[in-house]
Amino acid sequence: MLNLKNIYYHPSTAEKPILNDLCLKTKAGKITIVRGPSGSGKTTLLEVISGLSRSQKGEIKWFDETLNARQRRWLCGLVFQFPERYFLGLSVSQELRLGHKRLTTDEQISTLNKVGLNNLDLKKSPESLSGGQQRRLAIAVQLLRDPKVLLLDEPTAGLDWSVRNGVIELLSKLKDKQTILIVTHEPELFKNLNIDCFELNEGQLIPYKNY
Repeated sequence: MLNLKNIYYHPSTAEKPILNDLCLKTKAGKITIVRGPSGSGKTTLLEVISGLSRSQKGEIKWFDETLNARQRRWLCGLVFQFPERYFLGLSVSQELRLGHKRLTTDEQISTLNKVGLNNLDLKKSPESLSGGQQRRLAIAVQLLRDPKVLLLDEPTAGLDWSVRNGVIELLSKLKDKQTILIVTHEPELFKNLNIDCFELNEGQLIPYKNY
């Protein structure tokens, strides 16, 4: 269980705090959804949870253990809204093997199959994949790290309906293995999953039921 307590984050470039005394507890088997318009701080929240940014106050616990930023980077896998901007490998195979030099071809294929990328050519460049395939590849890359917490920034943005449904189905299969937190401005897309939904408003999370 992920537990955020009184998180305060106010970068020097911002007029007011982005996260202000924010609290959150995730629940086993439930996907946590955080909605809010652009600029509300959703991506910042993921960056703080994952250890990419440091809050000035508050604590983040995994069950009963308080974690520092470095520990959270090991705990969490973060999939950005535009994963294609962060691919480093010249091929799908290279992308999967980053940090896993001994990863065999069979292990690569097995990981891709877990995210629905069956029969994908390992020699293809990540940039040549469709938007839905790129999201799935980005998730596969994170799953290889075996994160306890999977954080996703707008995982369905810019995808057509059939591809969106495929990504949502994938997340439904993963929710019993990882704690999943999704930030999105379209919470209604996930309403058929077992979710807790919150709205990020003035730096705090408020239960949201209107989806």
